[in-house]
Amino acid sequence: MNCRILHEIAGRMRVHICQPSMTMEEADLLQTYLGGISGVTDAKVSELTANAVIRYRPSSRQEVLHALASFDYDTADTVLPEHSGRAMQREYMNRMTVKILRRACLRLFVPAGIRKVITAAKSVPYLYRGICCLLQGKLRVEVLDAASILTCILRREYNSAGQIMFLLGIGDLMEEWTHRKSVNDLADAMSLHVDKVWLRTDDGSEVLCGIDQIRCGDIICVRSGNVIPLDGEACAGEAMVNQSSLTGEPLSVRKTAGSYLYAGTVVEEGDLEITVRNTNGSGRYDRIISMIEESEKLKSEAETNASRLADRLVPWTFAAAGLTWLITRDANRAASILNVDFCCALKLSMPIAVLSAMREAGTHSISVKGGKFMELVAEADTVVFDKTGTLTSAQPSVKAVIPFNGNDENEMLRLAACLEEHYPHSVANAIVRAAKIRNLEHEEMHSSVSYVVAHGIVSTVNGERVCIGSGHFIFEDEGCTVLENEQLKLQELPDEYSHLYLAVGGILSAVILIEDPVRENAADVIRGLHDLGFDSLVMMTGDSRRTAASVAKQIGVDDFRAEVLPEDKAAYIRSCRTGGHKVIMVGDGVNDSPALSEADVGIAVSSGAAIAREIADITVTQDDLSSLVTLRHLSEGLMRRIRRNYTDIILFNSAFIALGAAGILSPAATALLHNTSTIAISLRSTADLLPQMQA
Repeated sequence: MNCRILHEIAGRMRVHICQPSMTMEEADLLQTYLGGISGVTDAKVSELTANAVIRYRPSSRQEVLHALASFDYDTADTVLPEHSGRAMQREYMNRMTVKILRRACLRLFVPAGIRKVITAAKSVPYLYRGICCLLQGKLRVEVLDAASILTCILRREYNSAGQIMFLLGIGDLMEEWTHRKSVNDLADAMSLHVDKVWLRTDDGSEVLCGIDQIRCGDIICVRSGNVIPLDGEACAGEAMVNQSSLTGEPLSVRKTAGSYLYAGTVVEEGDLEITVRNTNGSGRYDRIISMIEESEKLKSEAETNASRLADRLVPWTFAAAGLTWLITRDANRAASILNVDFCCALKLSMPIAVLSAMREAGTHSISVKGGKFMELVAEADTVVFDKTGTLTSAQPSVKAVIPFNGNDENEMLRLAACLEEHYPHSVANAIVRAAKIRNLEHEEMHSSVSYVVAHGIVSTVNGERVCIGSGHFIFEDEGCTVLENEQLKLQELPDEYSHLYLAVGGILSAVILIEDPVRENAADVIRGLHDLGFDSLVMMTGDSRRTAASVAKQIGVDDFRAEVLPEDKAAYIRSCRTGGHKVIMVGDGVNDSPALSEADVGIAVSSGAAIAREIADITVTQDDLSSLVTLRHLSEGLMRRIRRNYTDIILFNSAFIALGAAGILSPAATALLHNTSTIAISLRSTADLLPQMQA
């Protein structure tokens, strides 16, 4: 690719792509490509100027330059994003430009007499909406707009009436764009990120393959904790499916053979074989949009309160205008007051502030599914952490495989990997990875697999029952035994590792030692959260009390619970909420799903199970717990911005009303100042929060 550097500072460069023009598709492709370069932290491409702004780690400069030089639109191995939002942004930019140019041409080139007729015609929709509100017995901002426009027309101040309608149109356009972008950003956050699926072959085995290789009519296998990647019809199996991402309904639904299944829903419990009916999942995005449009999930309490306050202030504005006219008998002063309303600023700046905060969270690898969750993060006083994969390393490793009952070490690891590869958990991933390192092929050896949440996996291999899981599951639930001469060997297993037990035919066959070190920055994050005002930080785990106590001491949590089941985590959170606390739950596994649902805010680590990400309200996509500190900073900054917006809106508009009542400002001046302040506050609400807080 031919390009030149326009400007560069350490870690940031602006590059011009030397081509006559750039399409939106080319801009999306280049931006996606640049974002995937190792060392690039952010990339933005403008199709209008053919410029790219790239932020990168200084040590990666040469890699970025090489990637730019070698890029080609036709050969780029990059998937074009299905919904980038670029077309929508261009649409609103064009509409805004046309509206401004039309207003300028009207003022410059159209005779005054014709302008009056056009202004009167344009006022009809505003007057109609105001009259409809009155007929419904409602005194809302539509009545205020109609009254101010009608007053100007009756006083033959057509320029003022035209200016009021122009500014109202600009405000409506910005509000519409804000809402659509919010919905599309949220829908994108809820979109699928699945690239591999289990395909049932003709001989009955399962093969892991890329989702782009799947065709209509193929049969795919989806098990507990996994997302359903494509629309289809169940042909075998039975499962409880969580459809909250599409319907908003939290309760799972039973699905059996013949049931239709939608991409993006999650198998909560059970197994399904699905005949694929739609290979691109195109309907899912539209279904998400419809679900969001019909719900109030996006709105924070602050946004809802702003909307209510705006409508409640309308009668007071009318009262001020009426009182001014009664005292002064000056219709000009009354009209000046009618041109000021609190609604535009309150209803526009609050959603923009929330949207901006959600966007900024995205730049820090935090995906937020609605503004109200940031508000709840700012108010929360308790955080409950899962241990494995959350406070401990996202990539635990197999330290050793201790064979029992005369079994071969590698064969036991091969068998464990064959079972574990079907289930999304950090420990399962560690076992599969260990088998790969040892070059152990673990093709399907079992007839069926069932997952017992928070306990383990059961299958049948060569006619024998095979179990893998916790000690409680193997020895108490399954009743497996240890050979008498190996009891001492079992007791002498090192305590510093987590133990995963494998039993074949009811006899212990191996113990896999899992090294699960605490994340490097876990203790710093815990201290940081304490400093940010959290009263209680609690760790919960299914591990032994000995292991839990060791981890809790290392990271400095206030309390911990060991050997807990999923329902125990949810019950603890429920009791905290009953006691008046606002609780955040942070987890990554299938067994964390009930707790994530029970908490005021559920936060999932993206490297964990699909069901955790679907149920969670916020997903931390960066493998770094410090994102939690960033999220708290952003949430508190958002609430401070909202409070400041409230203060400024009330202060400015009250001042305009007072100046209008005193006769200092004309109706046109109050309209201009009111709308200018509204746009200024809204634009200020788009600024990043973190630099302000760090300054």
